[in-house]
Amino acid sequence: MAGPGRTPAAAEAVRRFLGFYGPAEPGDFAEWAGLAKPHAHRLWDEVAGDLAEVRVGTSTGWLMSEAVGAFESPPAARGIRLIPPGDPYLQKPNRPLLAPDPELRKRLFRPVASPGAVLRDGRLTGLWRVRARGGKAEVTVERLGRLPRRDLEEEAQRVAELGGAAEATVVLA
Repeated sequence: MAGPGRTPAAAEAVRRFLGFYGPAEPGDFAEWAGLAKPHAHRLWDEVAGDLAEVRVGTSTGWLMSEAVGAFESPPAARGIRLIPPGDPYLQKPNRPLLAPDPELRKRLFRPVASPGAVLRDGRLTGLWRVRARGGKAEVTVERLGRLPRRDLEEEAQRVAELGGAAEATVVLA
């Protein structure tokens, strides 16, 4: 890693990418970084000694070696979270893991006006949109699974306050 005032090596981008979006493959990195595949492969090869291959479902991908333990035994996610559209968690490398069904991915990841994702204990359980109504926020949730209304209302209130609204109303669609 580069010190203050020094430009990090280009291969550091591979490490950072895998830190956020691993497990992945060189082609995923190329697409994310906007690089030609041969250039991405050269950068990937520079850090190859620090990588470990892991299985994800029926395929394999690569992680930084020091991240394998956390990957194999991740902490349990708890609670309801409303993840807004455009959040880094919803970026392209994570989409097949979050929403394995291609039709659901089309609805969640639209070219324009995508909804947000409702996560319950780390699993996709709904889609959401917010609309301002006076000083209130109306949060419409399309349920894909069980959602405790009280927990959903608490999270919607946090989203409303972040957007400058004093109150949230939850509408289940």
